[in-house]
Amino acid sequence: MSTFRCKIGMADGRVVEKEFEAPTAQVLRDSLVEQGFHVFFIKKIPFQLLRQTGSLGPRFSGRRFLSFNQELLVLLRSGLPILQVLDTLMEKMEVGAVLNVLREVREDIKGGSSLSEAFEKFPRYFPYLYIASIRAGERTGDLPVTLARYIEYQRRMEAIKAKIRSATFYPAFLSVVVTAVVLLLMIYVVPRFTQIYADARVELPFLTRVVIATAEGLGRYLPLVILLAVLGLIAGRIFIHSDRGGYLLDRLKLRLPFFGALLNDYSISNFCRTLSTTLAGGIPAVQAMRMSRATLNNRVLEERLLAATQRVEEGMAISESFEKAAFFPSIALRMIGVGETTGALAEMLAEVADYYEQQVGVRLDRLTTLVEPVMMLVMGLLIGGIVVAMYFPIFQLAGTVQ
Repeated sequence: MSTFRCKIGMADGRVVEKEFEAPTAQVLRDSLVEQGFHVFFIKKIPFQLLRQTGSLGPRFSGRRFLSFNQELLVLLRSGLPILQVLDTLMEKMEVGAVLNVLREVREDIKGGSSLSEAFEKFPRYFPYLYIASIRAGERTGDLPVTLARYIEYQRRMEAIKAKIRSATFYPAFLSVVVTAVVLLLMIYVVPRFTQIYADARVELPFLTRVVIATAEGLGRYLPLVILLAVLGLIAGRIFIHSDRGGYLLDRLKLRLPFFGALLNDYSISNFCRTLSTTLAGGIPAVQAMRMSRATLNNRVLEERLLAATQRVEEGMAISESFEKAAFFPSIALRMIGVGETTGALAEMLAEVADYYEQQVGVRLDRLTTLVEPVMMLVMGLLIGGIVVAMYFPIFQLAGTVQ
């Protein structure tokens, strides 16, 4: 997510500047227009990594935000007035940026604002999908029901994110270990063998010469290698965060063997879960689709869904529009079509999300099963190859002496 500064016209005629988070400027513009704002300009804020650790303070983490909403739901169901609910929440909260935000929210509500209006002033802490759900609950008068639905959505999203983190942790850890061991061997161990062989004045095998040359080059140009690596990472990050670079990267992700299908299933499960939650909360279909588009987390898919949303706005059926988007599998299209026909679209979208969450879990299990032996094999070949290359001349010398 990127942070954008926006100048928008409010419904009451006021013109204000606010900061919002969104994957792209176009997604944010569509969302603001859909909510009834007039957008004057949207500018991406530079140096966002520095801002995130600066004076603005940390945002809600996923688990902390979930815990906050669970406590908020319990207090709302108890029948307490909203000001007392906020007072109770703040009593148990540690001193920090979140507590300061809640104090300002309380003051706004005390001054006559609704809960959604007060939350809306702090987009870094409360995502616009959450605010839209709160607003829908306020309009229908069933805020606890809407909040419970959002909590269930957030719990499922956090569960699948935790599964992905768990599946990627071990390969990432092994990669760090392999890199550290290889660097240790090349920088400290190989040069000592090189000196021994130089004193012995023996002709070395080709593999040994390659390892020694690589170690010498790495030792001689290590600062330059590190500098180039850092500059490459910075340049790559800047390119990826640009609209063109991000679009190309997202297209490449979808074309990767195995990973492309995994990312597609993950995007579909996120989108269908979000769309189900927003539709069940009473938000109109077109607006719900625009709000849910960002959860695809892929610019290529978001572009296709934008075209699908426009077709629905022109009167086309949702299932038919999704079919033309050309990334929904046939089973998902059939289920969505049935839900649209029977009037149970939100429930059927939840079923689609459940199915593809299971598919993502199966693919992650396969990935974990496959990656572990491959990583161990790579580690063995790299480290074993270096060791064999450096000890092989010693075995040759021993055979010559005999």
